Amino acid sequence: MNSVQAGGTGPGISRRRPALVLALLALAQLITSLDYNIVYVALPEIGESLDFSAQTLQWVVSAYAVVFGGFLLLGGRASDLLGRRRMFVTGLVLYGVGSLLGGLASASEFLVAARAVQGLGGALLFPATLSLVITSFTEGAERNRAMAVWAGAGASGMVLGSLLGGVLTQAFGWEAVFYVNVPLAAVAIVFAHTLIPADGARPAGRSFDLPGALTGTGGATLVVFALVQGPESGWTSAVVVGAAVAGLLLLAAFLVIEVRSAEPLMPLRLFRNRNLSGGVATTFMFMATFGSLLYFLTVYFQGVHGYSALETGVAFLVPMVAGVVGSTLGGRLMTRFGARPTILGSLVVGAAGTLLLALPMDPSGSYVALVPGLIVLSLGQGALYTSMFAASSAGVDPMEQGIASGIVSTGQQVGGAVGLALLVAVANSLTGDASTGEALREATTDGLRTAVLIAAGGMVAALAIAVNFRDSDAGRGSSGESTDDAAIGATGREPVGS
Repeated sequence: MNSVQAGGTGPGISRRRPALVLALLALAQLITSLDYNIVYVALPEIGESLDFSAQTLQWVVSAYAVVFGGFLLLGGRASDLLGRRRMFVTGLVLYGVGSLLGGLASASEFLVAARAVQGLGGALLFPATLSLVITSFTEGAERNRAMAVWAGAGASGMVLGSLLGGVLTQAFGWEAVFYVNVPLAAVAIVFAHTLIPADGARPAGRSFDLPGALTGTGGATLVVFALVQGPESGWTSAVVVGAAVAGLLLLAAFLVIEVRSAEPLMPLRLFRNRNLSGGVATTFMFMATFGSLLYFLTVYFQGVHGYSALETGVAFLVPMVAGVVGSTLGGRLMTRFGARPTILGSLVVGAAGTLLLALPMDPSGSYVALVPGLIVLSLGQGALYTSMFAASSAGVDPMEQGIASGIVSTGQQVGGAVGLALLVAVANSLTGDASTGEALREATTDGLRTAVLIAAGGMVAALAIAVNFRDSDAGRGSSGESTDDAAIGATGREPVGS
C-alpha cells in the first residue's frame, strides 16, 4: 500500500482494511453513477406533478450535468489542497442534501436548484473518490484490482439507475428516485470518518488560484451549458451562442492566468504527461460513443417497441452484468498485458459489439437478437472504463492526483455532451416527414441504427488516440513504479528521447 501525505491528505489506508475502504469508494462511485440515469424514467411524472413545460423539463437532467461538468476542475484541485477526505465527505453531504431537497420539491424551480446542488456534490465527490483509489493502492496489480471494483460500481450504477428508477417510480412515485440517495450518502459519510485517514494540514505556501478558479469554473460551466442546451434551443439561438462565446473567452483567460500563475489551479505542465493528455482524449471519446448508447437504447426500447419504464430497466440487466464482468477483466488484463494493449483491445471489442447491436435493430426485431451485441459491447465498455482511468493516472505526482482526476473527468463530461448532441442530430435528421404509426417507427429505427453505427466508427477512430498511451507496466523499476513515469511525475516532462 502507498503511504502518502499529499495535498493535505493523510497517510494511506491500513493494510488491515483495504477491502472495506475499497467498498466505501465503490459505494461513492455507485451513488454518482446512479444519478446519470435514475431520473430519466421518472421525467414524465415529474413534469406532470410540478408543471414543467416541454422546454423546461430537460433541466431536471441538464442542471445536474452543467454544474457537475463545470465544477470538476475546482473539485479536483480542492481535493489536492484541502484534503481528499474533506472533499469526499463534503461532496456526499451536498449530494444527500440536494437529493432530500429534490424529493421535497413542490415547484419546478426548486427541483432544478436541488439538481444543481447534487451536481456540485458530484463535482467534489468524483475526483476525490478517484484520487483516493489511485493514491491508496500501489500502482500495478493492486491498483488494477481496485480500479476494476471502482469501475464495476460505476458501470453497474449507470445501468442500475434505469432499473431502479423504473421500480421506485412505479412503486412509490417520482420522489423516491431522489430519496434513495439520502441513506446511501449518510452511510458513506459515517464510514468515511472511520475508514479514511484524517487529512493532514494544508500544504504550506500553496494558494488556491482564485482568478483561475473563477475563470476556469465559469468558462467550463458556460461551455457545458451551451452543449447541453444546444439541441433543445437550437445551435444558433442567442442564448446558446452567447454562452459558448462567453465560455470560450473565459477559458482563454483561464489559460493565460494558468501560464502566469505560480500556483495554478490546473498546471499546464501536466499535459506533457502523455498518459494524462491521452486519457482526456480517450474519456472524451468514451462518453461520446459508449456513453451515448444508453440514450439510444432507451429510445429504441420505449419509443419503437413500447417498453414500460420497468421493462426498459429489466432489459438493461444483461449489459449491466456484462459491464461488471468487463470491469473485472479489465483489471486482470492490465496486470497481465499492460494498459495500452488492454485499452486497444477494449475499443476493438466495443466497436465489434456496437456493430452487432446495430445490425438487428428493427421495428419488428426481438430483444433476443440484441443480446449478443449487448454482451460484447458491455464487456468492452467495462474493460475500457477500468483501464482508461488507471492509465491516465500513471506518472502523475500524488500531490496532483486530484486535479488530474478532475481534468480527465471534465473530458468525460464534455465528451458525453458533444457526442450525444451530434448523434441525436444525426438520428433526428433521418426521421424525415414521418409523424405517426409504422412509418414513424421505421424512420426512428433508421435514425437510431445510423447513430449507433457512427458510434462504432468513433470507437475505431479512438484507436489512433489509444496507441499513444505509455504503458506503465513496461520498464518498471525496483520500487514498482515505471522509471519513465517516475520521471514524468517528478518534472511534468517525459524523458528526453521518448
